[in-house]
Amino acid sequence: MEALELARWQFGITTIYHFLFVPLSIGLAYLIAFMQTMYVFKKDDKYKQMTKFWARIFLLTFAVGVVTGIMQEFQFGMNWADYSRFVGAVFGGPLAVEALVAFFLESTFLGIWIFGWERLSKKLHLACIWIVALSATLSAFWILSANAFMQEPVGFEIVNGRAEMTDFFALLGNKQLWVEFPHVIFGALATGALFVTGISAYKILRRQQTELFKISFSIGIILTLVSSLLTAIAGHDQAQHLMKSQPMKMAASEALWHTSGESAPWTVIAAIDTKNQENHFQIDIPYALSILSYNQLYGSVPGMLDLQAEYEAKYGPGNYIPPVRTTFWSFRIMVAAGVAMLLLGLFGTIAVVRGRLEKYRLYLKWMLPAMALPFIANTAGWIMTEVGRQPWIVFGLQKTEAGVSPLVSSGMVATTLIGFTLVYGILAAIFIYLVKREVVKGVDHQESETSGVSDQANQTHMASL
Repeated sequence: MEALELARWQFGITTIYHFLFVPLSIGLAYLIAFMQTMYVFKKDDKYKQMTKFWARIFLLTFAVGVVTGIMQEFQFGMNWADYSRFVGAVFGGPLAVEALVAFFLESTFLGIWIFGWERLSKKLHLACIWIVALSATLSAFWILSANAFMQEPVGFEIVNGRAEMTDFFALLGNKQLWVEFPHVIFGALATGALFVTGISAYKILRRQQTELFKISFSIGIILTLVSSLLTAIAGHDQAQHLMKSQPMKMAASEALWHTSGESAPWTVIAAIDTKNQENHFQIDIPYALSILSYNQLYGSVPGMLDLQAEYEAKYGPGNYIPPVRTTFWSFRIMVAAGVAMLLLGLFGTIAVVRGRLEKYRLYLKWMLPAMALPFIANTAGWIMTEVGRQPWIVFGLQKTEAGVSPLVSSGMVATTLIGFTLVYGILAAIFIYLVKREVVKGVDHQESETSGVSDQANQTHMASL
């Protein structure tokens, strides 16, 4: 493999791995904050016990997320030096703010929260975990503002062959950011909610601390339903924005080679022939793509071949059609996982409201493997987002092949790719073992009011590191 291809594989693998922990951390932070809020205002120790149980798992997730996230930024300098030189004056700003402000706040108040049980007043201690949750969201905002620039560059000018920021607030007002950010945050809430729901279902099935985990299940499944619905709505807004910002990505996600007529059908499945640039077989839903794109039954959607001709006229000779099969199927995997989450959330919410949850044992068994659904949806969504932008690393400004470091050899990248994969595999095994240990242990009823979560959380945190 060429260094370019290996560098893309390395960034893709490490990013997907890192992003397994980011939405889970954000979702768990809000759930823990809600549970502690219930404890403070209802003065019910069951909520305190649940808060401490989920906090131990949250700290493991946070620790692994931090470790794996560090490597992401190093790759910009190691494997993507030409990209960093070209766009670093713009891209580096949001990343710096994320590290110096958002992550600083998150880690500082997390430390105060860990050691603040029984040392701070209940409401002040509660404020700390809410600051942690909001700071994690703010951290995601700054990262996504950098990514949004790659999708839709704004607030810059080219000076001496480099992009330089001219309007910081244009970067923050980027339309791509404001359709991308809600989609990611709602997806993170769904990830944390379904994780809590799945583990709670497992404990209910085993009849272990059923009363406590029925409460956790109820909170998690209601949030699963609400956040899945909001994720779908935000995704719809994002799809409509694609029609303006990156119509080629939209066409590739539908395997649409030729511009549609007055109305465009949505393709459910297709046998895609990229060599001959046609589909040999497909199942369509009439008018659905026009509705997805314009909120109306009629509306033409441009095809990839027509857009290719436009892009050649605008950007010069080259192939501007992204990997169609990957873009097409990753979008459908994301949608299928999202629909499954929504249906499971709806059924579970009805069962909880009717007080018949424990009667649906088959449903409870499904909820444990269903924990994988938001991770599948998140991963597939990002694959579609990034692969569908190709051949651009910064849309309309720099192609991916122009961003790779010129002095990095394929052997160097292959060595680090293998090394990162092995280390990340070990980290995954340790993480799964520690989470399983905490789940088996369950809620500790013997904790005294004065012991706090600090010692246990600190030990768990250090063990994971």
